[in-house]
Amino acid sequence: MSNAGFELLYEEGPCLVVVKPGGVLTQAPPAIDSLEVRIKRFLKHRDQKSGRVYLGVPHRLDRPVSGVMVFCKHVRATRRLAHQFQQRTVHKRYLALVENCVSPEEGVWEDFVRKIPNEARGEVVAAHHSEARRAVLRYRVLNSGSTGSLLEIELQTGRMHQIRIQAAARNHAIWGDTFYGSTRSFGPSSGDPRDRWIALHAAELGFRHPMTQKPVLQRAPLPTPWQAIETRDTSLTKFLAEKEITDLVF
Repeated sequence: MSNAGFELLYEEGPCLVVVKPGGVLTQAPPAIDSLEVRIKRFLKHRDQKSGRVYLGVPHRLDRPVSGVMVFCKHVRATRRLAHQFQQRTVHKRYLALVENCVSPEEGVWEDFVRKIPNEARGEVVAAHHSEARRAVLRYRVLNSGSTGSLLEIELQTGRMHQIRIQAAARNHAIWGDTFYGSTRSFGPSSGDPRDRWIALHAAELGFRHPMTQKPVLQRAPLPTPWQAIETRDTSLTKFLAEKEITDLVF
């Protein structure tokens, strides 16, 4: 992570692609730290801007999740990129370290989920539930051991906490995600549970540049906590330590 509190991967015209650390909000009310605040502060200082800095946020990652995100420096680009996310033409691939061994080694998880009223949490529900929304993802097991499985996941839909909900519903809670029942620790320790990481990383993001329409594909390196996981499973530890992000994704 740079001194700015994030890593800049790519910048062309109004588009910025950065790596979000875990435990940091994408956006927040005034006076609360967030990735948006950090990027605005960085741009203001680097470009010597006076007055307010515009930063469009066409998508979000959950606070405990790390990984690649795109932001925009003017309104038109933000609207065009937001439309790509709404139309599900954006390519998103994640890495997840989950509890227990996942079987079969690849497949599709399809559920119906809903947001629990008055809680920042979701759950799997019956298809006929009045608030049910279809959630679909594809997964592939990259490595498995006695302590868990490393999955590559491609989202087909974009629901709140989708990967976290679907994994936990199958007894494969993401490491560190105590919100959804994980019993394993992950990432740097913190007295504030809101600052903690979970082992879910947005590894790859592909979209069309909103102004040039050229395809853009960016990959976020594995953060340090992934290299320092505490596990008795030496094969899983060795696998993560030796792999680069380009080795892990399709």
